[in-house]
Amino acid sequence: MKISIINGPNLNLIGRREPEIYGTQPLDSYLEQLAQNYPGVEFSFFQSNSEGSIIDEIHRVGFSADGIVINAGAYSHYSLAIADALRAVPAPAIEVHISNIFAREKERHTSVTAAACKSMIAGKGLDGYRLAVEQLMKK
Repeated sequence: MKISIINGPNLNLIGRREPEIYGTQPLDSYLEQLAQNYPGVEFSFFQSNSEGSIIDEIHRVGFSADGIVINAGAYSHYSLAIADALRAVPAPAIEVHISNIFAREKERHTSVTAAACKSMIAGKGLDGYRLAVEQLMKK
């Protein structure tokens, strides 16, 4: 099974950025552990602060991956282009948010990308990535 994990803006700062919201564990170390826990899964990891690069990565992996886990960060709230890219590829996607977006600022309560995904996991911390992987493995 091939699963691509795609992360958007500012997620490269997890572990240092707003630890009261996102925790202190760096995202890279969490994803390394995740991959070790699922040796039967071929993971690819991608992070970019650029919307176009995220779209390019969805196009690149979306025809060969068995699933996509996407945390588009703030782009989730307004990027119709990322939503369109997710709809354009056959790989099912699950949207992940580390924080509970519904308990934050009003402008974060809506996700335009979620409608292009199989489901959304929010507010579970970094464990949301594991939950998304397990959901994709069940198909």
